[in-house]
Amino acid sequence: MGKVRYQFNTKSLVVEPVKETFKDKFKKFLRIVLAGMVLSAIILALGYTFFESPKEKMLQREIRQYKVQYEYLNDRVEFLANVLEDIQYRDDNIYRVIFEADPIPATQREAAIGGADRYIKYEGFDNSDLIISTVKRIDKLARQMYVQSISYDEVFEMAKDKANMLASIPAIVPLKKGSERLISGFGPRIHPVYKTMRPHTGVDFAAPTGTPIYATGNGVVTRAERNRHGYGIMAQINHGYGYETLYAHMSKLNVRVGQEVVRGEIIGYVGSTGVSTAPHLHYEVIRHGVKVNPVHYFFSDITPEEYQEIIEKASQVNQSLS
Repeated sequence: MGKVRYQFNTKSLVVEPVKETFKDKFKKFLRIVLAGMVLSAIILALGYTFFESPKEKMLQREIRQYKVQYEYLNDRVEFLANVLEDIQYRDDNIYRVIFEADPIPATQREAAIGGADRYIKYEGFDNSDLIISTVKRIDKLARQMYVQSISYDEVFEMAKDKANMLASIPAIVPLKKGSERLISGFGPRIHPVYKTMRPHTGVDFAAPTGTPIYATGNGVVTRAERNRHGYGIMAQINHGYGYETLYAHMSKLNVRVGQEVVRGEIIGYVGSTGVSTAPHLHYEVIRHGVKVNPVHYFFSDITPEEYQEIIEKASQVNQSLS
């Protein structure tokens, strides 16, 4: 039985029991409900502030697992990057060297992908930095792998063209063995006319006038003329693959501009035209526009002993014939 409340009636001067109306009961109910809600809110706020719910604990475990997985993923990316770096090194320093190709520039291998907006969708999370750094490393690795695949396509094409390349690269002495005598090498030499040290951009072979001169590799004749700047009657051959050869001081030409020649074909005859003091052949090898030492390309028709003898003679500083 609930409590009975009483009140003093000032009119009848009698203490009477209080009769609660429905409205009073409803107000009382609302006060209880509101008080309960406020109390519940306070309890929930304290609970979420100082205590973790089971769901939160589960989510925290998942986040920790994701971090571990990202770290493992980064380790795998690092391993793959090291493997790719080794492949790139072999590509630049072995495969491309074999086929006389220039290495891939570092700026091309390290080229970035996209811009800052590419990673904006990963921002705004607690672990955005970790996610973005991982995605960037994967993108960089993918770009480098793409560049490497293109490089291997080029190397594959060069490998298929190897026979033609080997036939085109200058590789023989331009005079018949036994008829030539190397008397001046590549580098600073005494000029036969001015008697001063001047750059000698080729090698000189002394030989009798009329001695046949041979193309040292397959190619196309780009010059066949009487040069007025010291070379005399000369010929120049473009062998492709960045190589050219020049033959000077001839007595007679045996080729014309635009003619295709093969290694060993007679292109002219030894003479003493131009600035020359005696019958000889002045021979040059040009690689990507730069004149290089021709003795490094005498390897196809001589023995190691003969090659060593040529190296020793070519290294002597003496007077050139042109």
